[in-house]
Amino acid sequence: MSNILNTIERPNDVKKVPEDQLPALCRDIRRLILETVSKNGGHLASNLGSVELTVALHRFLDLPKDKLIWDVGHQAYTHKILTGRKDAFYTLRRKGGISGFPKRKESPCDVIDTGHSSTSVSVATGLAKARDLRGEDYRVVAVIGDGSLSGGPAYEALNHAGRFKTNLIIILNDNEMSISKNVGGMANYLRKARMSVNYIDWKGNVEHALNKTSFGARIAQKLKKMKAVIRSMVVPGEFFTEMGIAYYGPVDGHNIAELEKALKAASRIHGAVLIHAVTKKGKGYSFAEADPSKFHGTPPFNPKSGAPEGITFKKTYTDVFRDEMVNIGRDYPDVTAITAAMSDGTGLDGFRKQYPSRFFDVGIAEGHAASFAAGLSLNGMHPVLAVYSTFLQRAYDEILEDICLNERPVTLAIDRAGIVGSDGETHQGLFDLAFLSHMPGMVVMAPRNGAELRAMLRFAVTYDGPAAVRYPRGGKDLEALPEKVSEIRLGRAEVLAKGKGTAILFLGPLGEEAMGVKAILQKSGKDASVVNARFASPFDRELIRTLSADHDLIVTMEEGVRTGGFGERVAAFAEEEQLPVRVMICSMPDAFQAHATQQEIRNACGLNAEAVAERILKDGAGHER
Repeated sequence: MSNILNTIERPNDVKKVPEDQLPALCRDIRRLILETVSKNGGHLASNLGSVELTVALHRFLDLPKDKLIWDVGHQAYTHKILTGRKDAFYTLRRKGGISGFPKRKESPCDVIDTGHSSTSVSVATGLAKARDLRGEDYRVVAVIGDGSLSGGPAYEALNHAGRFKTNLIIILNDNEMSISKNVGGMANYLRKARMSVNYIDWKGNVEHALNKTSFGARIAQKLKKMKAVIRSMVVPGEFFTEMGIAYYGPVDGHNIAELEKALKAASRIHGAVLIHAVTKKGKGYSFAEADPSKFHGTPPFNPKSGAPEGITFKKTYTDVFRDEMVNIGRDYPDVTAITAAMSDGTGLDGFRKQYPSRFFDVGIAEGHAASFAAGLSLNGMHPVLAVYSTFLQRAYDEILEDICLNERPVTLAIDRAGIVGSDGETHQGLFDLAFLSHMPGMVVMAPRNGAELRAMLRFAVTYDGPAAVRYPRGGKDLEALPEKVSEIRLGRAEVLAKGKGTAILFLGPLGEEAMGVKAILQKSGKDASVVNARFASPFDRELIRTLSADHDLIVTMEEGVRTGGFGERVAAFAEEEQLPVRVMICSMPDAFQAHATQQEIRNACGLNAEAVAERILKDGAGHER
């Protein structure tokens, strides 16, 4: 680390760095980010691409008095380094270390905990209006990526912000990427958007001069009537100006002097102004520049070669999904596939290549994706919407109203369900079980291995109604799994081991832990049945009745929150039926889970074999009747 970066100890120290040393500072920041992410994993390309932009913002703002809101927040590593977290940066994404996203508990310079896209302008508009109402004086800046502009909430916020005559600066960080390549009308618009910086200065200076005299003021009024025509001819930023938002740009997002000039000019405009900054994702690291999608969120890697390091590659659930979707596309010509800007991450890239006319990337617009899927199904197609669990939350209403209410045959392929790990609170997939299971008509399945995932996908795309298949990040030894599984029947579980006293019902990938519980109980002189629940909704009620006849304890295991989850539904059923059996729920607590490894989180929440067995033994139940 150079002496320049060592001078950055607290917020606003970057303002003391001489201008001629700023390029060296940016190189040092990139080096620190690269070294850390190569060891810990994390979001590399987006952070390398936003170094100069962040430095310019920190030189312009007075933090934490001024408010800087990051959309998504995965590109805030430089922000963390410049706000007193440089020395702790090596702990990035480790248990007990700093988060990969903004966190208010880490620094007063982090305005809001974020992790999902298209919301920064909404938050910033609220902050700016609250500032005005309270008679306060500080700047508010929102940073939003061009990928996030494919999300509906961004337009709702822009439409609202343009109506307020309140000072607000919006930075459009345009790198032509979200996670996958950006698609859609806004992406095409931004490619064409060009405007002279001199136009903004000229416009402001002319209006100011004319308004000094009554005669000039009348001329200014005449010019205002003509400005829409003039702008449409010379200012491609008309889309934003028609919303009432001044447009400035595009500017070079890697030129600090140009960025600072734009920020100073924007601060003189009364109202909302958008600065269009063009950046290069992965800048400064050739491998990330060449393949920014690969280095969006990356595991540890060798910085010299760009190759993953210290990882034994095994087939993941996503890989199984990728392969099976290609096969399903071949066998079922009515099947279509939908992604929300994540074709590679969700494993739909294979389907996209094989069946391009039946593949749809809707951009970061999960709500639209769900309603679009409902529309496809209304005319004989069977859509498969592949999405991470945490992002599916954004489409709750559309799933409930357009898919379930209309009983549409749509398959939700829910990747990263359950504990995700190092991305932390905003990315854990702990809520889908609860919010999907209470939707009328929704079938919710969870495979225990890759073979079962293949079978469940086949069941779902032939089922005449809404169905969800949730599966975890990663996977263990999926290559060695049997090619065939027992038939998937609606709402029916699978008994893996018949025992006595205690029955363990696990959902999804917890089969290994459940069998571990049985082994520990046997060493203590107790026995147990082990059941693969398969379905969270509808679950196997008949089997629950059968188990209650010769077991006095049913233990449920799931990677989801307790309230509204699988265990609570089983317990409620046993109580309603007045079955002679108690239900012990082993789930995730009703809380957000901070970043750590998947196993560290599982251990901390008591979802490993040892913890569950200890609970059963302490309970003293589990006797054969």
